Amino acid sequence: MNQLTSRESEVDLPGEAVLPGTLPEALHAELVAFRRDMHMHPELGNQEFRTTAAIKERLEKAGLKPRVLTTGTGLICDIGDIDADPEGHDNGTAVPMLALRADIDALPIPDTKSECAYRSTVPGRAHACGHDVHTAVVLGAGLVLADLHQQGLLPRPVRLLFQPAEEVLPGGAADAIECGALDGVGRIIAVHCDPKVDAGRIGLRHGPITSACDRLEISLDGAGGHTARPHLTTDLVTAAARVATEVPALVARRVDARSGLSVVWGRIESGHACNVIPQHAELSGTVRCLDLETWHQAPDLVHAAVDEIAGLYRAKSEITYVRGVPPVVNDAEVTELLRDAMTARRGLHSVEDTTQSLGGEDFSWYLEHVPGAMARLGVRTPGERVVRDLHQGDFDADEYAITVGVEMFTAAALIDARERKA
Repeated sequence: MNQLTSRESEVDLPGEAVLPGTLPEALHAELVAFRRDMHMHPELGNQEFRTTAAIKERLEKAGLKPRVLTTGTGLICDIGDIDADPEGHDNGTAVPMLALRADIDALPIPDTKSECAYRSTVPGRAHACGHDVHTAVVLGAGLVLADLHQQGLLPRPVRLLFQPAEEVLPGGAADAIECGALDGVGRIIAVHCDPKVDAGRIGLRHGPITSACDRLEISLDGAGGHTARPHLTTDLVTAAARVATEVPALVARRVDARSGLSVVWGRIESGHACNVIPQHAELSGTVRCLDLETWHQAPDLVHAAVDEIAGLYRAKSEITYVRGVPPVVNDAEVTELLRDAMTARRGLHSVEDTTQSLGGEDFSWYLEHVPGAMARLGVRTPGERVVRDLHQGDFDADEYAITVGVEMFTAAALIDARERKA
């Protein structure tokens, strides 16, 4: 995708000099190349060995000491003096670090982009959610911050977190936390590509910005038989159809409509012949909701609704309800940190309000432990009419977004250090 040719210049903070930490053109070109190589070699969750090695190699080249997570993929890397704060106090009295998080895994879908030199080389695998962009942003921010540290311009240490398996419920964030990713961290920030927002801009929201997302698998069983004698069978095709249509409606009517509880099916299978009533049927889908309280109620509500509808058709139901992720709830102060950082780089007009989506994100698990916020990073080329949506095989991003993300993150690190003095 062509990069834009005219961009907004850096903007002063009121009463202050321009923040350091902008992205040199040569490093931007390197990050674009890194992102494209990653895009060509997508790896699924917990299989990101090549990606992890490439990130580690580049950070080590910069003189940093990244540590691969004990799960085997993903890594963390601290920049700055973590044993003492600038006044020489020991680590126990230093201000906890700001963490910059990126997810590094791809999706199990084919890359359908045509005439793209960096399309996926792996059949059935694609970076169709922008994790390659997220990775390039955090890598670039880390390299810029490392340079600032060498110049004595990084007041506080910062942690880079490259997390595996975001797309694998309940998400690799939980494993990263178990591996100590949040040890010594006081705040955490992230971006997620948004193809509805122009490159050069971000979307922010206080409070919930994503939704809870769980996985639902249902098996229905009963006596099959000939379609000439359905009264002697458990009519599983009809039972499955009723579960598919009535369970979502029933569940939605048993909670406050403002909670946005939604059951949506992605797969339904039953039978092999037109005149045979099968003995087995399967459905699978997702359960999503907008608020945390309803998320806690959802499993019981879904189980009751499935059993109720299946029972009407004498079908035996077996339910596998896999807990996914709670909503990402942005902390107000950290959200304003991102706003201040983006405003410092590109002015007030570069920030827009965004709405809560029904998408799920395992960044929420970090926010169970420390305050943080996620921004929606614009990746649409301004003026482009076609929206390349997430989780679609033709998804791509305007690579100027990498520069925007890097410079916002470096500004956030510097402003955070100024605001949270020991």
